[in-house]
Amino acid sequence: MSSTIQQLVKKKRIKPPKFLANAIQLEVVMGSVAYGVSNDKSDMDVYGFCIPNREDVFPHTRGEIIGFGTQAKRFEQYQEHHVFDTSVSGKQGQEYDFTIYSIVKYFQLCMENNPNMIDSLFVPRRCILYSTQVGEMVRENRKLFLHKGAWHKFKGYSYAQLHKAEHSIPQEGTQRRADYDKHGYSTKFAYHVVRLISEVEMILNEGDLDLTRNREQLKSIRRGEWSKLQLRDFFNNKEKQLEDLYLSSSLQQKPDEKAIRQLLLNCLEHHYGSLDGCISASADEGTEAVRKLEEILNIINR
Repeated sequence: MSSTIQQLVKKKRIKPPKFLANAIQLEVVMGSVAYGVSNDKSDMDVYGFCIPNREDVFPHTRGEIIGFGTQAKRFEQYQEHHVFDTSVSGKQGQEYDFTIYSIVKYFQLCMENNPNMIDSLFVPRRCILYSTQVGEMVRENRKLFLHKGAWHKFKGYSYAQLHKAEHSIPQEGTQRRADYDKHGYSTKFAYHVVRLISEVEMILNEGDLDLTRNREQLKSIRRGEWSKLQLRDFFNNKEKQLEDLYLSSSLQQKPDEKAIRQLLLNCLEHHYGSLDGCISASADEGTEAVRKLEEILNIINR
C-alpha cells in the first residue's frame, strides 16, 4: 500500500521534497469528512506527518552547532493546495489539500493541544488513508497528548470562528455568500464554533474525543437551522459551563512531556534504527544521577 503523496508523485501531480514520498508515516482525511458532515462536493483535506532525514532531526550529527554559523534549512512542513487528480472518483476526479508535518513539529503541536492536530489524532478509522507502524504507535497513544490546556486552545479557536461567522462577508456570487445573505451569518464558520466547543467538552469530561458524535447537530447548523442569536447564546452559556468543568476535570493539568518525548524517541528509533550518537542521556537519567550523588555526599558528611 502506498501513501496518497506517493501515488500523486508517481502521477507527477505534485513535486514535494524528494525524501517525502518515502517518509510519510500517517495520512488522514480532515475537515467535514472527518466530522461526518461532508457532501459530494467536499474537498479532501489531508493532514499527516513524516520522518525527515536523521540529520534534520539531529543536526549535530552533521557537525552543525545550533545558533552558530550557517544553519542548514530543516524540513518542518509541506503544504500544497488544490491538487486535482482526474484518475480517481470516476469522471469527477478528486481535489486535495495537503499539510504534512515533520514528526517533531507534529508532536509539538499535538502537545500544545492545537485543535487541528488533536483532531488529526482522533479521526475515525475510515479517515485514515495511510499509516505505518509508527503512525499506529502514535494513534494508539493519542490520549497521552490531552491535557487541560486544550480548553484555552479550543476556546480561542472557537471565538475566532464565531467572529468570522458574524463578521466575515463571503465573496459575491458564491454559495457561502448566498447562505450569509439568507441567514445573517456564515453557516460554515458557525458549525465550527459548536464543533470546537463540543470537542473540548468531551476532552475535559472523558479524556477522549469522538469527532462524529454531534454530526447531526452540526449538519443542522450548516443547513442554517440555528439563528444568529442561538449561536451566540450557545457560545456564552458553554463558556461559563466549561470554565467550571476546566476546574473540576480530572484531566492532567499539563502535558506529560517526559512520556511524549519517550514516544517520539521510540518512533524515531523504530524508523532509523539505533539512536546511538543522536541523543545524550535523558534529563531524567541526569536528574537521577545527581540525586544519587547527593545521597552519597549526605552519608559522607554525617
